[in-house]
Amino acid sequence: MSMPVTLEQSVSVPLHRRAVAKLAVGAARGLVRLPPRRLRSALELINRGARPATAAQALSARQAIVAASTRCAGLRCLDRSVAVALLCRAHGAWPQWCTGIRTDPFRAHAWIEVESIAVGEADDMKLYCKTMVVPPR
Repeated sequence: MSMPVTLEQSVSVPLHRRAVAKLAVGAARGLVRLPPRRLRSALELINRGARPATAAQALSARQAIVAASTRCAGLRCLDRSVAVALLCRAHGAWPQWCTGIRTDPFRAHAWIEVESIAVGEADDMKLYCKTMVVPPR
């Protein structure tokens, strides 16, 4: 049975974990400047050799990224999702990284999933049609 993965609340993140999260945020900031096809290729290269992330690992990484970066805590979903994936990878794991769109109203979004469950996202994720996915190998 899957563990419920909900939006994080104010969570205390240890200083050393926050420092590693800041490195992931910095790396993500550079990667998200790439064109979409090159970003996907870069993430596919980075995830080689990683085991699939668990829901707990992915949620912990998301909480650390949000605690370390106000940019990622806000509306910068692409930065946040890439940073979370990179932080998971730093610990040997990889979640499924996704981008997608919805039409009513039109929105684009980027997120991570574990076992087809969006980690730390609102309940309306089923309204999004995936446009790009980098799954664990």
